[in-house]
This record gives sequence, C-alpha cells and structure tokens, in this order.
Amino acid sequence: MAAPPKKTARKSPKSSVPFLLSQMGAHVSATFGDRIAPLGLKPYHAGVLSVLGSKAGITQQALAGLLGVFPSRLVGLLDDLARLNFIERRASPGNRRSYALHLTKAGHETWARVGEVAAEMQDDLCAALNDKEREVLADLLTRIVAQQQITPGIHPAYRRMGGMCGE
Repeated sequence: MAAPPKKTARKSPKSSVPFLLSQMGAHVSATFGDRIAPLGLKPYHAGVLSVLGSKAGITQQALAGLLGVFPSRLVGLLDDLARLNFIERRASPGNRRSYALHLTKAGHETWARVGEVAAEMQDDLCAALNDKEREVLADLLTRIVAQQQITPGIHPAYRRMGGMCGE
C-alpha cells in the first residue's frame, strides 16, 4: 500500500507569502505616496509620467489601453499633469482628433526626481539584503509578475480606478 501524500505544514497567515506581499505592497504604496507628495504628485501621476518618459508621443487612447482605464477616466489625470506643466498634448501627426502626449522640460525633471525617490526607497526597503539577495528578490518577483500575467511596469491599481470592460 502506498504511503499517503505528505501534507505540507501550513504557515501562520502572518508569514504566508500573500500576506507578506500585501503587507509590503501597502507599506510601499503609502511610503511612495508620502515621498512624492512634495512634488505635487500622487502615485498614479508618477506612473503616467513614467510611461510618458519611456513612450514619448503615445496617444491618449493608447495610454488608456496600456493602463487599462477608460479614456474618459484618464483625461482627469492628464489634466492634473498639464496644470502642473509636466505634460503637453500635441495634435497627433496622422489624426487631428487624437492627441500625442509628451513630457515638458519640467515633466522630465520631475520624472527624474521620481526615479531618484524610487531608488532611495529601494535602498531603504532592501537595507537588510545584500546585493545578491536584492537581485534574487527582483528576479523572483519578476517571474511572479510574468506568471500572473501582470503588465510589466504598469501598476494594477489603474484598472481599479476605472478599468475597461473585460479587464
């Protein structure tokens, strides 16, 4: 007779991976928000700046699709960034009804500052890890993001802000 399958010991919910990731996610979100507030930004503004910094000229429609939000919901975020003089809307070359989005000089400077804040946070958050452990952690989290089919570089919270149908 075969031995019954070995049961893995259940960990306390306080030490489970989902709980720890959730705990860290909430902490990181709050801390990041606090650190960029002096720049006049909220985390979702910083995410839009990040996309525009790497995809200059993306249309509002394409950005909405990438973030997974209704275009009408995105307009308010873009208006906020335009009021801060961080972005500008330009007529799209092939379609006058479409706008291409670009960072202004102030937008580029702010995007760079957000990057500095993120690097400082990483150093603070990972102070208990050596360089190799940080690399392993980043690799493991990257694999989990891919396996969960989360769009790399796009925070899933955008979809909760006003996600598009079927998302």
